[in-house]
Amino acid sequence: IPELVTRARSGGVYLGVGPEQNFTYIAALRPKMVFITDIRRGNLHTQLMYKALFEMSADRAEFFSKLFTKPRPAGLSTKSTATELINAYWDPAVKTGPESEYKENLKAIQDHLTKKRNLPLVKEDLDGIEYVYFNFYWHGPAINYNSSSNGGGRGNMVSYGDLMMATDGGNVSRSYLASEDNFKVLKELHERNLFVPIVGNFGGPKALRSVGKYLKDKGATVSAFYLSNVEQYLYQDGLWNRFCANVASLPL
Repeated sequence: IPELVTRARSGGVYLGVGPEQNFTYIAALRPKMVFITDIRRGNLHTQLMYKALFEMSADRAEFFSKLFTKPRPAGLSTKSTATELINAYWDPAVKTGPESEYKENLKAIQDHLTKKRNLPLVKEDLDGIEYVYFNFYWHGPAINYNSSSNGGGRGNMVSYGDLMMATDGGNVSRSYLASEDNFKVLKELHERNLFVPIVGNFGGPKALRSVGKYLKDKGATVSAFYLSNVEQYLYQDGLWNRFCANVASLPL
């Protein structure tokens, strides 16, 4: 991230793929708008769950309480570190709420999206949000890449909690939960509807080109594009040249 922020100016447009790892880059770059494109519709469901939780939570401690359906531990404040937050919610004494509380939270999330935000979500999408949220409820801060797939053949994956507490090579905490300022970057983007999840293919004919046209019409510029490991799939599927053409069409 220290190198990233010297190369990518703040206040541009951020493009990305996948779930929470984007949040840490977004908190560092402070873009004016975000587009997250992923071929998996499940990622849309994850981002919509997060949208509701960011908007419904006043601070990081409340966000965590809603994300994991756990009571807010005493002593947490806006000054608490990510490690203090995670350890507090990982404490065995802080019990996960009953299923009835989880269902109340789920309904609040779905109502926020469909009634307050008036998003036209079909049953498939509401069921997908429920699937994502249940896994956070069931696994808590120990949730990892494999939690919902019974192993999935990807080895021992790092937990959500450990990722939030991780530091960089300079021992600086940079996760989106490292500070209230980081958290507020995401919260404000969502509250202003400037965080847009898209279902699409990086090498397809529509998704990235539609984003590019919108940004050109608005006079905006892409300052960072997080690809994760999508490149290997674009190569395997013979879509690399199409992807490069799509990127070339963006205002960079």
